[in-house]
Amino acid sequence: MVKIELLGLEFFAYHGVYSSERKEGNKFIVNLTVIGDFHKAVESDDIVDTINYESLYEVVNKEMSIASNLLEHVAGRILDSVAHEHENIKEITVSVEKLTPPINGNCKATKVSLTRKI
Repeated sequence: MVKIELLGLEFFAYHGVYSSERKEGNKFIVNLTVIGDFHKAVESDDIVDTINYESLYEVVNKEMSIASNLLEHVAGRILDSVAHEHENIKEITVSVEKLTPPINGNCKATKVSLTRKI
């Protein structure tokens, strides 16, 4: 199996339970890992034998643009969309991190991670 990772994808989005979060927005970091049988690409050096990283980014970008209350929901949508768009993936892990969340205390970020084996 080959692991492909997109790390530190930055977005400004409007996810959150509070109306202020939905109005003002916030910065988010997304990490996406896909595992699949892409060994042919190791030998062929041909993009058709792997996953185009840009297509993975576009799936994440699309889902991040849809406002949601919960990071769990956003992460779940990303998992579903990646699985739907790319049938040769065996496992997907996604994390969505909200920077400076509205918590009554000092908190750099909150983060939700989901993994699905297909």
